[in-house]
Amino acid sequence: MPLREIISVNGRITPAEEAVMPVRDDGLYRGDGVFEVVRLYEGRPFALGEHLDRLERSAARIELPVDRAKIEAEVAHLLVAHGAQDAELRIVVTRGGRRIAAIEELPPLAPSVALASVRYAPTVILTGAKTLSYGANMEATRLAVARAASGALLVRPDGVVLAPPTSTIFWASGDGRLRTPALGAGILDSITRRKVIETLGDVEEGEYQLDELLGASEAFLASSVREVQPVSSIDGVELDRHGARTQEARAAFDGTIADWRANQS
Repeated sequence: MPLREIISVNGRITPAEEAVMPVRDDGLYRGDGVFEVVRLYEGRPFALGEHLDRLERSAARIELPVDRAKIEAEVAHLLVAHGAQDAELRIVVTRGGRRIAAIEELPPLAPSVALASVRYAPTVILTGAKTLSYGANMEATRLAVARAASGALLVRPDGVVLAPPTSTIFWASGDGRLRTPALGAGILDSITRRKVIETLGDVEEGEYQLDELLGASEAFLASSVREVQPVSSIDGVELDRHGARTQEARAAFDGTIADWRANQS
């Protein structure tokens, strides 16, 4: 059954193509706002509370008022209208005072992803906040695609690995140790990243140079939409798409989702 994309704008639910808001909103004019993307499993949002917690933290960083109670109520109504299909839920709060909740089709994902590194200097003011100011992230992806990759890997000017524009990265060093950039390096506090670390328990966090990552045996990305996705190559260096640590992370995250779904029924 095809997914029906619907959108709630300040509580008014319409088909996606009929949703409207005033053009003169600094969320559109200046990218001034915050957002979250939540995975829906059979219509049920995974870790919605944690996503809303992060939405509030992001909004506080840019001094944006957020009415969480209204968002929760509007999301609940939207989910009832949506039904029981897998999808993604996008939640947006704009500087102009719009609360947007959208049911969207899950994007098609390849079995693995090839990355190209792109130099990127984190914005100190916005580091750690999930805002609408994603222009640099999207341009990084276009630059990577122009180099025959399918995604970008953001790397600080000093060579320290950050993350892809819409996910986080983990890799296994030569001796099998699993590593991921620390939050202090300048990355977002990813909810899926946190789940992977909690379930595996032996992940090292730090500031790592790109050369260290290029010497890895395997790597994978993690995000709400991707879940756990193997990396096939970085800057042309081939990696093991079926590595043991990647499979372990995939199984662990699948187990987390299975346990959560069992508790929902």
